[in-house]
Amino acid sequence: MSNANSVNPPVEQEPTEFDRKAPISAAQVRVIEDGTTTLPGQERFVASVEDIPMQGIDQVDEAAPASSMWAQAWRRLRRNPLFIVSSILIVIILLMALFPGLFAHQNPTACSLNDSIAGPRAGHPFGFDLQGCDIYARVVYGTRTSVSIGILTTIAVVIVGGLIGAIAGYFGGLVDSLLSRLIDIFYAVPLLLGAIVLLQMFHDDSNIWKIVITLTLFSWVSMARITRSAVLSAKNLEFNTASTALGSSRMRNLFKHVLPNSLAPMIVTATMSLGSYIVAEATLDFLGVGLQGNVVSWGVDISNAQSQLTSAPMILFYPSVALAITVLAFIMLGDCVQDALDPTGELR
Repeated sequence: MSNANSVNPPVEQEPTEFDRKAPISAAQVRVIEDGTTTLPGQERFVASVEDIPMQGIDQVDEAAPASSMWAQAWRRLRRNPLFIVSSILIVIILLMALFPGLFAHQNPTACSLNDSIAGPRAGHPFGFDLQGCDIYARVVYGTRTSVSIGILTTIAVVIVGGLIGAIAGYFGGLVDSLLSRLIDIFYAVPLLLGAIVLLQMFHDDSNIWKIVITLTLFSWVSMARITRSAVLSAKNLEFNTASTALGSSRMRNLFKHVLPNSLAPMIVTATMSLGSYIVAEATLDFLGVGLQGNVVSWGVDISNAQSQLTSAPMILFYPSVALAITVLAFIMLGDCVQDALDPTGELR
């Protein structure tokens, strides 16, 4: 009987496919300077420093002045032709709103039934509407009302929505939960539907400020959501942590550090939303729940011209074109601002 502790002799195995291959000769193994070996197929090419001057690529011009995000955005805007076109249009529109007398010398409320639906003539390039009012003068003077409502609503939305969104995003916890549920409640109400219901309750006394308050009441939620997201991203950055470590209060950090660094998405949203507020005001006027009476507005003129759509379509055409050009100008400006404030804008 063989001893259990004895070692069995090794069993010879048949050579595998790898073993059948010819062994690698020493000539096929290259020893490089650092002592490592490179097998065939493992060679790699490393360019020398002289071939690729990395120092020149990574070199920073220390003599160049410091450039902020806003300076870089302005530099991108100046190179964008769409920004130039939209800026020229907006400047003309603002001049018409501020100084309508420079563009029209007729009184928009001076009407004569003798000129009812009369065609263009000298001094009246657009003709007259049903009441005998000069259409050109009403288009020019209507710019002030429509643009004023859009700008005032935008300012109010930025203040209300920006403040609520910033507080919700910065303090978090119970405050964020309560304000977020409030945002969700208002977000569920459509803008036009809520505005129609509210203005119908005060239909007898409609003015510009009532339209602005109504549009703000149902429009601030989008700004609040965007501001909340921006503040959530900015509050955890290093500058806020350093300011807190130096003893700065939370409210001081919010208004001095976090909120200014969250302005970029707020500016883009406000710029692109301004045109929609002008359209909303014109829509409310067209539906009969907005401005009425002797108020000169594009929406009022469009509403009054719908009865002459087949007989005198140009009465509806001119204020509609003015409204479309204004909205298009602000939308183009918003797109340009968005591209300029986008950190990856230079890579596209």
